[in-house]
Amino acid sequence: MGAPVTVGVVALDPVLEAGTRTTLLACPDLTVCEPADARVAVLTVDRPGPAELDMVRATRALRHSPAVVLVAGALASGDALHALAAGARGLLPRRDADAPRLAHAVLAASRDDCTLPPRLLEQLLDRPADARHGAGGWSDGMLSDRERSVLRLLADGHETAEIAQRLAYSPRTVTTVVHDITQRFRLRNRAHAVAYALRAGLL
Repeated sequence: MGAPVTVGVVALDPVLEAGTRTTLLACPDLTVCEPADARVAVLTVDRPGPAELDMVRATRALRHSPAVVLVAGALASGDALHALAAGARGLLPRRDADAPRLAHAVLAASRDDCTLPPRLLEQLLDRPADARHGAGGWSDGMLSDRERSVLRLLADGHETAEIAQRLAYSPRTVTTVVHDITQRFRLRNRAHAVAYALRAGLL
């Protein structure tokens, strides 16, 4: 049997952090340490909104690039897409995050495997490919046909003027579409938008 996997805990709420830490301490295959020194980080949140997804990205950017397991009080299929695109390697509803399940998710993440609850996986697989961005907020944020067309051409290396010509839009419209995507999903630039869409299965 190998050495225990090092795991850190990240949470915006100190009560959630303490509870998660206590659960992990009950797992003999894990050693709890600081997130910056951990092989896997467990992020415990109420729901994965923009601030929480920024935490996933920031944790992945730590010196050792720990794998991230996200434990959330509420997890809709749209939330799962965003969490996976942000870099999470495992997702667990908080109600299911007992010691055995949490340990399983952490150990899987340490091997670069991805774990999802079966119910959530079914929802993701059943989600229509042409889902649209609706008024329901962050978890409903998919791409329109126009946004998808622009991102596909960006992914192929085309500049704004070329995209406008191919799609019969003005260059300003193309710029606005890209800006809207980066703002909605809190992305840094065009390249990040393309990478995000590909990782989330939106293209």
